[in-house]
Amino acid sequence: MKKMIIMTVVLVLCFSLYGGENKKIAQTGFQFLSVQSDARAVAMGGAVNSLEMKSGALFFNPATMAHMDEFVSVSFSLNEWIADINHNQLTVALNPAHGQLGVFGLSFQNVDYGELQGTVVNPLAGSGFEYTDKFSPSAQSLGLGYAKAITDRFAIGGQVKWVSQDLGKVTYPSVTTGDTLTKKNDLSLMAYDFGTLFRTGWKSLAFGMSVRHFSRETEFVLEGFQLPLVFTIGASMDLMDLWEIGGIDQSLIVSVDGTHYRSHPEQLLVGLDYTLMNMLSLRAGLVTGNDEENVSYGVGVSRYGFMIDYAYTPFGVFDKVQRFTVRMSL
Repeated sequence: MKKMIIMTVVLVLCFSLYGGENKKIAQTGFQFLSVQSDARAVAMGGAVNSLEMKSGALFFNPATMAHMDEFVSVSFSLNEWIADINHNQLTVALNPAHGQLGVFGLSFQNVDYGELQGTVVNPLAGSGFEYTDKFSPSAQSLGLGYAKAITDRFAIGGQVKWVSQDLGKVTYPSVTTGDTLTKKNDLSLMAYDFGTLFRTGWKSLAFGMSVRHFSRETEFVLEGFQLPLVFTIGASMDLMDLWEIGGIDQSLIVSVDGTHYRSHPEQLLVGLDYTLMNMLSLRAGLVTGNDEENVSYGVGVSRYGFMIDYAYTPFGVFDKVQRFTVRMSL
């Protein structure tokens, strides 16, 4: 119990830093990297930094796939995002030598924004602008990850990824001649994720830490920016470890994450996952500091290494967001 009290005090001290006056507006680009699509994670409010997510860990804390027992883990997620934007994610993890060589992972993310109508500023037009050609913006990321359990309690992991975004063409005035210039508005660069996982050895209590989207500063045309860097610490535990309840196989995981973003104020994430007979999971999550997205709900069904997860998020003026994830482990 002393360890639980110490853990609570540490988390409260760390997470009490959020909620300041610094709004951090328009400091980063490539915001598609901040959108979560994994249905289990979203249903738990994104509080999965210390949970072992197998291949899905590549989009959160890569270190948490280090203890994967299966030879291969695959997940595919569909995210029906706001404004008819679709996010698709694929992850694959391989454990070729029962963890002795570590776990290798591959992640892929694609964003389909649909077709948009282009415009350009024109002070001579009555509306102040005129229409240009229609275009279809897109965004992708492709990552290679690795995780290794250093001991039975401590694991590390990382990922290097290529990220790209194409926003069509942009028309702007030259700062030297005043002429109107047109440039293709696309960009790609490398980014990096790092993470650690520590199993305390007391019950199922675990701590996780991750840094995601670390990269150099870059620019679109004349505007410089950085990727949406985020630092996360978290703790999780199966509360059923505290009580001996016989006759039924069940778990109640509570997970709490604190996040520090470059692009917006800090947030506290809280997630619950109740699983019965290793088959049916009921989930709920809470996110602080969001204007439209605060709570999430979800369900998962698992059998014979195959799982289907669903998450539902009320999204204020944007109605709702739904995610679906299919997983397979062998």
